[in-house]
Amino acid sequence: MDLGLKGKLVLVTGSGSGIGKATAATYLQEGARVIVHGLTDEEVSACVQDLSASGDVSGKSGDLTNSDDADALCAFAQELGELDILVNNVGIFSVKPFEDLTDDDWMRYFDINVMSAVRMSRVFLPAMLKRGTGSIVNMASEAGVKPLPQMVHYSVTKTAMLGLTRGMAELTKGTGVRVNSILPGPTWTEGVAAYFDGLAAQKGEPLETIVDNYFKSDEPTSLIQRFVQPDEVARMIVTISASTASNGAAHRIEGGIVRSIL
Repeated sequence: MDLGLKGKLVLVTGSGSGIGKATAATYLQEGARVIVHGLTDEEVSACVQDLSASGDVSGKSGDLTNSDDADALCAFAQELGELDILVNNVGIFSVKPFEDLTDDDWMRYFDINVMSAVRMSRVFLPAMLKRGTGSIVNMASEAGVKPLPQMVHYSVTKTAMLGLTRGMAELTKGTGVRVNSILPGPTWTEGVAAYFDGLAAQKGEPLETIVDNYFKSDEPTSLIQRFVQPDEVARMIVTISASTASNGAAHRIEGGIVRSIL
C-alpha cells in the first residue's frame, strides 16, 4: 500500500536500534528520506551503513537531554529541507523498586523520556503549523495507562507523553498538522533481550522459560501472549504518521494487555 510518503523528510530520534531503527527502515521502504539519530557517532554510522541500501538515509548523533545537542540535530534536519514527519522515539527503561528511586532518577527519566520530545517538537511544531502540514508521533507505552509497579518511574513518564501529545494536538486545530502517540506493549528489542538474558543467567533457567513465565505472571491479560516485534510497531508508527484524519489519538499496539474497549 502506498502511504504517500515518497520524498517526505522524516526524523526518527533514538533510531540506532530497536523500534527506532525498524521505523527508519520502514519509512525508507515507503520511499521517504530518513534522518536517523543515536547517542554516539559510532551508533549512527553503523545504522546509516545498515540502512543505506534501502534508500536516502543520513544521520546525526547527540544527547537530547542537552539543549545544544538537540538544537544541533534540529539544524542538521533543517539543512536537508522542511521536516514532514518527526518521530519522538528516544527513551530508556529499567526495573527498580519505587522506594529506591531517587530524585535524580526521576529527573533523568523525565529529561530523557519526556523533555527530549519537548525540545524537538518546540522547534518543528511551529514550522509545521506555519506551513499547515506535518506529522508528529510521540512514543508512549501501555505502561502509560497501566502503570507497572516494578517501573513506576518509566510508567509515569509515558503517561506524561500521552498528555503532551494531546496538548500539542490541540494547537493544530484547523490545520493539516497532526500529533499522535503510539502505545507499544512489551517489545523484543535489543535492550529487552539483554535484560531477559541477564535474568535467565541470574536464575539459572532457560531463556524460553523466563519469557514464558513473564507473560503468565507479569502480563496475564496479554491476548497474544508474546512479545511484540519492533517491525510490528514500526508499521503502525509509519501508517499513523501518514494518516490525515488521525489527530490527538493514542494508538495501542500492546497485544491486548490493556483490558479496555477504547
